[in-house]
Amino acid sequence: METNNQLNKVAQITILFWLMKIVATTLGETFGDFISMTLNLGYLISLGITGLVFIIILLVQLNCKKYIPYVYWLVIIATTTLGTEISDFIDRSLHLGYTGGSILLFVGLIITLFLWKKKHKSLNVFPIISKNKEIYYWIAILFSNSLGTAFGDYLSDVVGLSYLQGAFVTAAIIIVVVVVHYATKINEVVLFWLAFIFTRPFGATFGDFLTKPTAKGGLDLGTLNASMVALIVIVLLIYLEHRRQKIEQTIYKL
Repeated sequence: METNNQLNKVAQITILFWLMKIVATTLGETFGDFISMTLNLGYLISLGITGLVFIIILLVQLNCKKYIPYVYWLVIIATTTLGTEISDFIDRSLHLGYTGGSILLFVGLIITLFLWKKKHKSLNVFPIISKNKEIYYWIAILFSNSLGTAFGDYLSDVVGLSYLQGAFVTAAIIIVVVVVHYATKINEVVLFWLAFIFTRPFGATFGDFLTKPTAKGGLDLGTLNASMVALIVIVLLIYLEHRRQKIEQTIYKL
């Protein structure tokens, strides 16, 4: 008989999870900019393309019977890419600015978590078995990644930090969350979503650091080259996650 962990649909929260999350957000930032800026498709068309890809991959994930690393992380990458387009669309097409966009997306995340808690009495993110709860999970992740993008852009465009300084600021916040996790009894779900939100601007600012011109504090690698580097790294990490899952499944069978 299968256990709950074997029926689970999402990734376990490990150090590898957070490494993959950061690289996925870097890839989402650089590839999102590649679609909207390098290909010059504009924010509305880019939003439509990335939104459609997200829906298709999400439907595949929702119809999986268990956690499959490459499918799950494809959805994460899709949310980070779509999150980039959502944030840019709110700021540059709707002219709400990164401050207004961050507030709007934060409200959306809080509403999603409130409805999730009201429906399922818990916001635990592992394991997740029911499809209804998984839908809340992915909506919250999409809002979180979009919010993280807007906040990262807020640090660079509104506060005036360089991309590297923005990465240091968000990294410091993440470190504080980790310390609080181990040193206090603050609710782990709250700390998870804080870490999830702030790993997005960390990855996004690092992506900007790789792609933006040297005059703006970047390395000027270009969106395509930076995306290829991030893609290679995430593929390697997904392979390691796949191996970890296989070992875990072997242990369950013993």
